Amino acid sequence: MSNPGEADATPITSARQLVAWFEAGCKPADAFRIGTEHESFGFQVSDHAPPRYEGGIHELLETIAADEGLTPILDRGKPIGLTGDNFSISLEPGGQFELSGGIFASLHETKAEIDAHIARVHRVGPRLGLGFAPLGFHPTARLEDFDWMPKGRYAIMRAYMPKVGTRGFDMMLRTCTVQANLDFSSEADMVRKLRVGYALQPLATALFANSPFREGKPDGLLSNRAYTWLDTDNARSGIPRMVFEDGFGFERYADYLLDVPMYFVYRDGRYIDVSGHSFRDFMAGKLAGFEGQIPTIGDFADHSTTAFPDVRLKRFIETRGADAGNPAMLMAQPALWTGLYYDDAALEAAYALIRDISHDDLIAFRNEVPRSGLDIKFGKGTLRDLGRDVVAIAADGLRARAKLNVAGEDERVYLAPLQAIADGAPTQAEYWFGRYHGEWHGDVSRIFGEAAL
Repeated sequence: MSNPGEADATPITSARQLVAWFEAGCKPADAFRIGTEHESFGFQVSDHAPPRYEGGIHELLETIAADEGLTPILDRGKPIGLTGDNFSISLEPGGQFELSGGIFASLHETKAEIDAHIARVHRVGPRLGLGFAPLGFHPTARLEDFDWMPKGRYAIMRAYMPKVGTRGFDMMLRTCTVQANLDFSSEADMVRKLRVGYALQPLATALFANSPFREGKPDGLLSNRAYTWLDTDNARSGIPRMVFEDGFGFERYADYLLDVPMYFVYRDGRYIDVSGHSFRDFMAGKLAGFEGQIPTIGDFADHSTTAFPDVRLKRFIETRGADAGNPAMLMAQPALWTGLYYDDAALEAAYALIRDISHDDLIAFRNEVPRSGLDIKFGKGTLRDLGRDVVAIAADGLRARAKLNVAGEDERVYLAPLQAIADGAPTQAEYWFGRYHGEWHGDVSRIFGEAAL
């Protein structure tokens, strides 16, 4: 989740300004860039427990800041993140360690950034007795085992989540994801990409499934992270129907956000709880506690980060449906979406595959995929068959980009693990099942050593 938002103090006097805010994200294709965000669970090497803030996470941030000259991000005087040159480090509510990466022209640069981050945790972790495992759901810890991070927005969410779903604390404390942030050139380009992204999120969830354990044992799910999102807060998550309706565009998405319940207003370094109220009321000067006040563009930008659909529109598109995974899978996620989104022929081919999928079908897939994964029936085959076609289209898109690394390889190299899975290899979750029933002899704690960065 985001660190404190942008500080644009322009008052909002018209809904047209919200549309213009999204429109400002349009870029020519030659300016398209790739951003990647990924999370991992910190764990104490001695007992695999989640680290506390004091005596663990706080010291981790201070050590990295001192080593690399990074600037602390403070919340009420306590460090809750770091900023560097073209990247930031932040904390999820349970101390999950997140890299919000830089903006790059090629996936090869993303790979170098991930390698540098792995080197970072290898350098710093042993000094503090910490390891880091990118998994979709914490495999052993109970909710009460976590220390809540001292971030103002998390306190507000902690109070609000039990009012709107049964799994909000699971989402906040026990999940990790990887997402790609990608650009659009126009409103029409945005619409096409958003529709392809939403329609293929159940497939992406199945391909990247990496969370088959809960509190030390398998529970019949391949992605506990995806299952968690089915009852976290459905007013701000899932697959909105309006994305597939005629007339969808920036205005319709802005209108959707006006009715997504608010969490907070950020003023003078403090998060002020307005949870459950409407940004529409804020614009009308009727927000409780802020009567007569007019929100700013910065307020709207902050509010946009509190909607959690499977694909999120800001001034770029975030693809959000994947479990965190091993380094190769961390690269495969942005590779998949870059290949589909950044070549016109690939995007059109992907759209042709999903053109006739109904919203009701997508909801059914989303509900079933945490348990059944790639075995879900799709058309005359399964999601795995769809995956084979989609990965092939993404490979064609990456080939057309012709971005080479120093070894002369193009970006298709990062799709290799997905190509293997689409051709029948086990997903990460299925691999861990094999380890659990084989060499681990039922000891899930063995996953920490094997999954660690």
